[in-house]
Amino acid sequence: MVRGRISRLSVRDVRFPTSLGGHGADAMHTDPDYSAAYVVIETDAEDGIKGCGITFTLGKGTEVVVCAVNALAHHVLNKDLKDIVGDFRGFYRQLTSDGQLRWIGPEKGVVHLATAAVLNAVWDLWAKQEGKPVWKLLVDMDPRTLVSCIDFRYITDVLTEEDALEKQMLAQGYPAYTTSCAWLGYSDDTLKQLCAQALKDGWTRFKVKVGADLQDDMRRCQIIRDMIGPEKTLSLFLQMMDANQRWDVPEAVEWMSKLAKFKPLWIEEPTSPDDILGHATISKALVPLGIGIATGEQCHNRVIFKQLLQAKALQFLQIDSCRLGSVNENLSVLLMAKKFEIPVCPHAGGVGLCELVQHLIIFDYISVSASLENRVCEYVDHLHEHFKYPVMIQRASYMPPKDPGYSTEMKEESVKKHQYPDGEVWKKLLPAQEN
Repeated sequence: MVRGRISRLSVRDVRFPTSLGGHGADAMHTDPDYSAAYVVIETDAEDGIKGCGITFTLGKGTEVVVCAVNALAHHVLNKDLKDIVGDFRGFYRQLTSDGQLRWIGPEKGVVHLATAAVLNAVWDLWAKQEGKPVWKLLVDMDPRTLVSCIDFRYITDVLTEEDALEKQMLAQGYPAYTTSCAWLGYSDDTLKQLCAQALKDGWTRFKVKVGADLQDDMRRCQIIRDMIGPEKTLSLFLQMMDANQRWDVPEAVEWMSKLAKFKPLWIEEPTSPDDILGHATISKALVPLGIGIATGEQCHNRVIFKQLLQAKALQFLQIDSCRLGSVNENLSVLLMAKKFEIPVCPHAGGVGLCELVQHLIIFDYISVSASLENRVCEYVDHLHEHFKYPVMIQRASYMPPKDPGYSTEMKEESVKKHQYPDGEVWKKLLPAQEN
C-alpha cells in the first residue's frame, strides 16, 4: 500500500579512493575515484521506511551533481508518494522539464544524473513499501500501469504506447561477464593472477580495456586469450573489448582490425557516445570481421538510443541505471531494443550499478525479451560490501534479489566514513595528497 507525504530529501557526496589501486582505470579515465551522489527520501508515514537512490560519478564533480539534486528537491518535497507513482510519467516529465534547469541539461548531463538519483530513491521507496524488490514490482504490474511510467515523448516514431502493451512474460536468472581482471592500471602479473582466479571461480566471459597503446593492447589481449582459450560464444569462453570513447572513427576501424585476431565479441564505446553516424560507420566496417559494436553507458537519454537503433549503429545495447532517468526511461529503451531485436547487455560496476541494474535485466528477461540469447550483464567486483543488500553472484550469474527495494541502500557507517570531504577516509587522504 503506497503511503506517506515526502517530508525530507537529503543528498551526500560519497567517494571511494579507488584510484589508489588503479581500479576502474581505462583509456580515458585514468584515475577514477568511484563515487556517488547518495539520495535518501523520507516520508511522514509511521513505518519509517526510507527510499535510497544513487547516481554514479568518478570523484571530482560529484559536488556538482549534489547541487543539481538539491535544485530538483522542490519537485519532490511535500508530494504524496501515491500521487507520484499514480502519475509517474507526469512526475518524470516534471523533473526532466523544469523550465529553468532544462536549459543547462535537457535530459542529459549533470541534471539528468541528478534526476536518476532522485527517481532511483523513489523507486526504492515504492518497492520497499510494497515489500518487493524492484524487479518483482515491475513484473507484477498491470501492463497499462507499467507503460504509464514511461515518457514516450520524442520516441513515438519508433515506439508508441500501443506497441509497448504487446509484451509477454517468462522467468529465470541472468548470465554475467567480469571486468574486474583487466583494468588498464593493472600490471600483467595482476591481470594474470586475477584472470586465473576468475576462471577458478567459474567465470568464462572477460572484458579487457583497450585504446591507450596498440602494442600494449596486443600483449594484454593475448594474455587473456591464451588463458581463456580460443572459443568465441556466449556459452563458452569469451572476450570483449572496451575503448571508453578513446578513438576517432577511422582510428577505431584501423585499431580494431588489428585486434580482430583475438576474436572479441564486441568493441565497446569505440568513439564519442554522441556520434551516431560514426558508430554506424564503425559497425559497417567491423561486423564483417565478426566484431559487434556495444555502447550505451554514456548515452544521455532515450533519443540517442532511438537513433543508434535506427542507424543500425550497434549490435549490443548497454543501458545504465544511473545515466538515464532511472527505471522510467530505461523501460522505454528496453522496449525499443526488443522492437529492433537488439540484445541488451547492461553496463554495471561503479558504485551500486550492479545492485541497480540487476533489477532491470531480470525484468527485461521476464517481461520483455523472454530470451538469454546473446545477452550478458557486466559485473565488477568492487565496493559491494558497502551496501546493505549487495548483489549476489553464483556460477557467474546474477541471482534475483529477494529483499524489498532497489538494492540501493548503503550502510550508514560506509557513508559516514567515505563522505567527501569530512569523512574519516578523506580526512586522512586529502592532507597527504596536498603534500
